[in-house]
Amino acid sequence: MQGTGIELTDAVKVYIEEKISTVEKYFDHITHIDVDVGRRSGHHHKGDVFYAEVNMQVPHHDLIRVEKDAGDVYSAIDMVRDQLKIELEKIKEKMRAKDKEEIRGTKEYQPE
Repeated sequence: MQGTGIELTDAVKVYIEEKISTVEKYFDHITHIDVDVGRRSGHHHKGDVFYAEVNMQVPHHDLIRVEKDAGDVYSAIDMVRDQLKIELEKIKEKMRAKDKEEIRGTKEYQPE
């Protein structure tokens, strides 16, 4: 967990841990999670733009990377969590489809 351009307060750290840990119920075998939250450079004309980025490693797949921008840190974290949920459900569905294909291939019907 790291902050870029902002200081990570204890409240933000706890919020990140609570929200990102909820994705574990969608996929059991997450091996590694990196979280980076921060403020975009000062080139925006209206207000601050914060971002949250998560890099997640799951077995048998490449790195899952999700990044979202929002007006505040908490909204960006929520948006990243929602997108991670979608990505993990896609991976899980592909794995289920592959398992079904393998099971179908092993079934043998013997005529009487």
